[in-house]
Amino acid sequence: MRKDISPAVIKRLPRYYRYLGDLKEREIVRISSRELSERMHVTASQIRQDLNCFGGFGQQGYGYNVAMLYDEVGKILGLDKTYNLIVIGAGNLGRTIANYQGFEDKGFYVRALFDKDSKKIGKNVRGIDILSMDKLEDYIKKNKVDIAAITIPKESAKKVAMQLASSGIKAIWNFAHTDLRLPPDVHVQNVHLIEGLMNLSYQLTTDELEGNYSDEV
Repeated sequence: MRKDISPAVIKRLPRYYRYLGDLKEREIVRISSRELSERMHVTASQIRQDLNCFGGFGQQGYGYNVAMLYDEVGKILGLDKTYNLIVIGAGNLGRTIANYQGFEDKGFYVRALFDKDSKKIGKNVRGIDILSMDKLEDYIKKNKVDIAAITIPKESAKKVAMQLASSGIKAIWNFAHTDLRLPPDVHVQNVHLIEGLMNLSYQLTTDELEGNYSDEV
């Protein structure tokens, strides 16, 4: 992947992929940037600029071939490959991730879960073993692990993240309630679920305030 691509462009790629996938399922063969912009509520010029970062893919007077563009965006995102995941923490969220088969449709396979709770160790989730944290480093040495998901409390997350990084893990999907600071060669995606609810709370509160103001006037 080119290093000069804006992070904002990269963040929009999964959304393009999702919309194109929907169009493909509906057997729509081609679409213009204007038509795609109307569906996605992104300007047509923005769509063209984003896709031009990777070669364009469109044809003047024709637009985009949906199936071809879907495949190309998938390749840009690396979805033509498969990835092995491990999950740190076999609590509710960790088990939910392991149980979700939709990840496998995109090439992401959960291979093992790790936990320090002796009541969970030795059990499995959808056939995926729950192993002791004591076996984490040895497992990484003996198995190809591409991504590690962290679903444990923030008090332990930073130490475990450093352990993962020192063991050679280069991609961490972090659900712990803390931002991780790791070496620059380790890619971290922080997912703070509560922040989404806070944003909705703000919107609802704003709507209420605006409604009260309107009533008084």
